[in-house]
Amino acid sequence: MRELEEKTGVNREVIRILLRKGLLPEPLRLARNQAEYDETHVRAVAVVRELQKGSRLTLDQIKELLDGNGLDSGAGAQTYQHLEELLAIRFGLAETRLVPLGAIAERNPMADKDAHTFEQMGMIELVNDGPEPRLSLTDARIVEIWAQIRELGFNEETGFPPGNIAFYRDAAEEVAAKEAAVFLKGSAGRITEEKAAAMLQGALPLMLDFFGLLRLKAFMRNIHEAVDASDNDAS
Repeated sequence: MRELEEKTGVNREVIRILLRKGLLPEPLRLARNQAEYDETHVRAVAVVRELQKGSRLTLDQIKELLDGNGLDSGAGAQTYQHLEELLAIRFGLAETRLVPLGAIAERNPMADKDAHTFEQMGMIELVNDGPEPRLSLTDARIVEIWAQIRELGFNEETGFPPGNIAFYRDAAEEVAAKEAAVFLKGSAGRITEEKAAAMLQGALPLMLDFFGLLRLKAFMRNIHEAVDASDNDAS
């Protein structure tokens, strides 16, 4: 515990709280008053701190999200990436805890239909190894976001079924592939893996905002051009 305090900069009372709330994996108990911690505990503490500082979540909110609740809280994509990492660390699994599709459908009646549509489009993955389909936290959030978009009027009745946005998948894959290629080429032999990880951790959320603003500008330009063309045709 003393070494864990030193490596994380977090005192043991806070670490014990994280353990009690289930936010850290249980240590190896060597004896009644002796426990062994490792680098997974160091990383898990760091992820919790990142969620507290970067996403401004309380420990109870983090626990709620880990349990598959509060998915409609408006947390950003980076938050869910941290949550999935924390889950993988906590349970010692390559995959993370999965959210039952039925739990999402309780809040969103169209969740089942949307989730299966998005799976067919290759945008999310449904795990069908139990009594009902389940999704990762990130995929569950995608379904929740589409539910919010539906509430704004983008639905089948107005001509906006989920299938209309297949181009987002293609665009995301293309942009991500180019981002990865540029980063790997630029960083090769110049920085350490640790430095690269730190750079990406800070830059990816900013790049999402950066790309979002560029997309907004392009969208508005296309709208204006379409309106101008329509006015010219009318005249």
